[in-house]
Amino acid sequence: MPWEKRTVEESRKTFVNEYLEGIESMSSLCRKYGISRPTGYKWVARYESGDSLSDLSSVPRTHPMKTSAEIEALILAIRAEHPGTGARKLEHILGRRGVDAPCASTINAILKRNGRISPEASQAAQHYRRFESSKPNSMWQADFKGNFPLGDGQRCYPLNILDDNSRFCLCSVAQSNERFEDTVANFRRTFMEYGLPGTLLCDNGNPWGTSQSVGYTRFEVWLLDLDILPIHGRALHPQTQGKQERFNGSLKREKLNFIQHIPDLAHAQTILDEYRNFYNNERPHEALDMAVPAEKYAPSARAFPDSIPDWSYDAGSVCKVKSSGYVAFQGQGCFLSEAFASRAIAVVPADDQPDCLDLLYRNFRVARFDLRERCVVSRKPRRLNRKV
Repeated sequence: MPWEKRTVEESRKTFVNEYLEGIESMSSLCRKYGISRPTGYKWVARYESGDSLSDLSSVPRTHPMKTSAEIEALILAIRAEHPGTGARKLEHILGRRGVDAPCASTINAILKRNGRISPEASQAAQHYRRFESSKPNSMWQADFKGNFPLGDGQRCYPLNILDDNSRFCLCSVAQSNERFEDTVANFRRTFMEYGLPGTLLCDNGNPWGTSQSVGYTRFEVWLLDLDILPIHGRALHPQTQGKQERFNGSLKREKLNFIQHIPDLAHAQTILDEYRNFYNNERPHEALDMAVPAEKYAPSARAFPDSIPDWSYDAGSVCKVKSSGYVAFQGQGCFLSEAFASRAIAVVPADDQPDCLDLLYRNFRVARFDLRERCVVSRKPRRLNRKV
């Protein structure tokens, strides 16, 4: 008969006693208990040497591959400093510091063993595929992270600007509002440091733009003056700015969620500067094959100009926009935007649609007018890349 799980030690003792009494041979007893002769002799030898008849532990006596206590402590210290940083990023951070780091799965096990990973965080970890511009400065993304209160009664509105290709954070500044003047001042400083992008992607909120149905904003016209194409995500579709939304979420999960009190804007700026430095130079990015954004980014070759040069149109009827935002041409008139007030607009026939006129501002088509319907059918800007 085989060993019974509930009485295994008693069965072994009975087997040994029967053998020592000489009632039956070893072969007969082994057939009776359903074990092999080597196993029978093993338990007899154990009994005669005074050892226990219980199963011995299978745990190895040594652990040559076990992570040292010093490395484990360093992993937990970096995790404590950056609580939202995952195992794969910790592996690369340790490697950049010259530490012979364990693999990401081991680091993940260390974090779990020490209670640093919640079940909710594990379930939330997912991979996404998003569009990407071809090279740095081809497109930037900009957005305000959700505002939060400060200890002095003000509110902080973090303005974040990200390069779409390298994910490099060009600007993370604590503003006290979302007004045009302060936003443009911070963009100007960013342009002076890193140069100009080809396109700027933002949402439809203040001060970026509108729903493209009531004209252009001052911010958009300022970008057009700098030969930057402003584009906007569709309303209620934040996934269009996936990289910017992800950065805002990482800033919250990895930094802001672990700070209990921020007294004023100066302290908030210190926090944003710390995270921006970590994000750009230390935190590896999975979409960049675990490189850091600073390794992938290079400043733009287009420098911020000291002044906006005049623009001359080679063809078409040139007219000025009124202070009310209306422009009149060929007996027609339409509302363009008050932001274009006193600026020169060229009106030319549309190349691809008869009975339509294109309204051009500098190197952009800023509107299309349908002569039959006598209305504007498009106010979406489009770069022409030529003088007209």
